[in-house]
Amino acid sequence: MTDLAIRADGLTKRYGDEAAVDDLDLAVPAGSVYGFLGPNGAGKTTTMRLLTSLTDPTAGTAEVAGVPVTDRAALTPRIGYLPADPPVFDELTGWEQLRHVARLHGLDDGEADTRIESLLERFDLLADADRRIESYSTGMTKKVGVVAAMLHDPDVLFLDEPTSGLDPRAARTVRDTVADLSAGDATVLLSTHVLPVVDELADTIGVIDDGVLVADGDPENLKSTAREGSAADLETVFMEVTADADAPLPDS
Repeated sequence: MTDLAIRADGLTKRYGDEAAVDDLDLAVPAGSVYGFLGPNGAGKTTTMRLLTSLTDPTAGTAEVAGVPVTDRAALTPRIGYLPADPPVFDELTGWEQLRHVARLHGLDDGEADTRIESLLERFDLLADADRRIESYSTGMTKKVGVVAAMLHDPDVLFLDEPTSGLDPRAARTVRDTVADLSAGDATVLLSTHVLPVVDELADTIGVIDDGVLVADGDPENLKSTAREGSAADLETVFMEVTADADAPLPDS
């Protein structure tokens, strides 16, 4: 049986009478890329916050890298998380921000600096590393966030809109990095509105709408569920399954 990097059973988050995530089941194999799609407000970010222990579930259970999401202390070293708006200190330089993150993860300064330099070079940020983040563009700040999320070599990486605000070259670097991480046995849960990125990278795709998982399967099988006469692409599948949240899950 394939080891699971992410497992959720009946995961639910309610705010009053509203369910942001409703009875969610997930089974993401280790070393894979899971593309997580959905309209704005569908529950993608809430799901990520539940799986990274930043939000407590109302019901259900989940494990990431074999650790219950209720055990934040044990979970944090095993995961990396890039929210849509990376948490940075504007008054710090890029180097200082990343050294701060490295120390939070208990990395040795020498080891951390070597890794920081390598990642900054990869994301074309090394020349700007001594500038304050307040002077960075949106794309540069996003790249700092990507580096921070993967700095401690986590087992599972959660990326929320990682290519948003990036120029084409930087977006390509992010896509190549996700592919490299997966090839190196890391697991990536990738949320984005850029469907070609998901089509290129994802081993499995899940579509959430109104807090409910309405489709789950590998890209080619999902495309094959498009209604007769429809173009066999992810956009068609996405439009169809989110237009009718009561439709049954396509076979995966």
